Amino acid sequence: MAREGKMNSAVAIHLTPQEQTALQKNVRSRKTSIRLIERSKIILLAADGLSNIEIAEQLNNSAHKVGRWRNRYAELGLPGIEKELPRGGNQGGKKTADQTRLRSKIIQTTTQTKPQGATRWSTRTLAKELGTTHSFVNRVWQESGLKPHLTKGFKVSNDPKFEEKLVDVVGLYLSPPENAAVFCVDEKSSIQALDRTQPGLPMKKGRAGTMTHDYKRHGTSTLFAALDVANGKVIGECK
Repeated sequence: MAREGKMNSAVAIHLTPQEQTALQKNVRSRKTSIRLIERSKIILLAADGLSNIEIAEQLNNSAHKVGRWRNRYAELGLPGIEKELPRGGNQGGKKTADQTRLRSKIIQTTTQTKPQGATRWSTRTLAKELGTTHSFVNRVWQESGLKPHLTKGFKVSNDPKFEEKLVDVVGLYLSPPENAAVFCVDEKSSIQALDRTQPGLPMKKGRAGTMTHDYKRHGTSTLFAALDVANGKVIGECK
């Protein structure tokens, strides 16, 4: 039985429709070498979610070899399995250096540029730009803590007495004067008051509730809310 050192260490393989088609073509073609057919089968099975052990058992191979080609594909895509694995120290060193440069390029491009016609990079658009696989881009992002889809908002005050006022307000919440009533107040303006033109039908067994697409406007409203800091009660009113 094939062995795998770390069952959870196998990199996930996600294929585009084009990659899926190319790999399946390799498997079916009579002109494809036996080695490339085997590697293509490895990647297809990996994309189906099989572990290195399961793939090795199906293909009567070693889990170690399966893992090497799996990692190779994740880093280099189709060109990675069309070439033999490097042998010898010099070639291995070159491969490591190439990977390091590619990782640096991925990080630099992600953090310092934007794709044309878009606000941020995705794993697929960046992989296409740099000539690698989206699986490898995703791995570099995870290892580097990069999340292009997330944005944190912030507010900078120009008030020279901001810190002084901040201390006063926070102090009021943390240690209010005796018998003082402290409220945290905010508002939500421009709330559209909408109503449906026809009543909907309630949900019943085998059918969801219904609601007409058309609606009529009744102007806008503003919601005022106040939090009583002492007891956590919220007081709300619409005007």
